Amino acid sequence: MLVAAIADTHLPRGSRRVPGACVERLRTADLILHAGDLVAGSVLEELRALGPPVHAVHGNVDEPALRELLPRELVVEAAGARIGMVHVPGPAAGREERLARRFPGCAAVVYGHTHRPQVEQAGGVWILNPGSPTERRRAPGHTMLVLEIRAGEIRPELVFVDR
Repeated sequence: MLVAAIADTHLPRGSRRVPGACVERLRTADLILHAGDLVAGSVLEELRALGPPVHAVHGNVDEPALRELLPRELVVEAAGARIGMVHVPGPAAGREERLARRFPGCAAVVYGHTHRPQVEQAGGVWILNPGSPTERRRAPGHTMLVLEIRAGEIRPELVFVDR
């Protein structure tokens, strides 16, 4: 199973769009995860129109209708692996261990908010931040994650969508 994960799209904003390379990965995935700060409900609808099922949590700047529609936290089952999702991960100090404890029984935790990609393990749990495909801020580029999941084993790959 291929899972495409994004966060912090912050759309709509002017002429900004999700890069074509990102859209193509989203369209060909088996499942799409969005770790918050879509901003508008129209963005969620655009993601759903791509085809694969979409699971999302709300972020801190999402419009009120999205905050009512989407949960703050979510656990998703994908090919035998449980994946926790949250937008705001809390302070940087102790973040990885704290997120792993927050989602017991999960093989991975996907979070957003920082716009900085992260792919590392803490206590056998993948701690994953896809960065942002649209607003890199201090990150090295516009990014997303692709997770290959087989029999509950997750292999994450950070993908630069602006190169």
